[in-house]
Amino acid sequence: MAGGTVKYRHLSRNSSARQALLRGLVTQLVQYEHIQTTYAKAKETQRLAEKLITLAKRNNEPCRRSAQGILYTPNLLLPKLFGELRNRYLTREGGYTRVVRTEPKNTYDQGESAILEFVDGKKDSRFMMTAKTLARDRLLGRPSTPVTLQNVKKVTKFRDEKELEDMVQRFMILSTEGKDGSAAGEAQSAESAKLAEKESAAAGAMAEDIVPESVRSGERAKR
Repeated sequence: MAGGTVKYRHLSRNSSARQALLRGLVTQLVQYEHIQTTYAKAKETQRLAEKLITLAKRNNEPCRRSAQGILYTPNLLLPKLFGELRNRYLTREGGYTRVVRTEPKNTYDQGESAILEFVDGKKDSRFMMTAKTLARDRLLGRPSTPVTLQNVKKVTKFRDEKELEDMVQRFMILSTEGKDGSAAGEAQSAESAKLAEKESAAAGAMAEDIVPESVRSGERAKR
């Protein structure tokens, strides 16, 4: 990790390989707005992503050339960078990305894993988790905690509250449908068990009818 006289993480690579790695990760971040990698790579890519958004907000020819030199597919991603992403963060002074620690991706590799994402985007994890928490509180009929209310204030600072409300309603509908589906599944399973029991009884009766009279007489004689 960076510390002391080291100003950045080397990531066990030389300079050219490190820059190529970070360029690839930040290109995927601009394209998908949400990537999962190791914690160290996420923190170093975050620095480059913040710089990229700063270049987009300046929006002049030197900044466009610098951004073009960072992205691997500038023809595809420059319009998004200087259009959608620039407009999203035009009034925000900083903090355009977020790193969230997660469980390791591989069972056999317990290295620290993390998610790197753009805030206020379509895949903003804090926004979705806050909406899901609000939906759960409403379904249970209980008031939200101060932490949840604080998160609501944070996620709606640069976004419309209607977006949060729409997502809350979607989570409530999904939760209701899931409960109805599980109840219907239990009823269907019980009905299937009863039907199987009836079929088994009918099959037993039919088997008795099929057995010849001589065989049944022999069984009676043995008894």
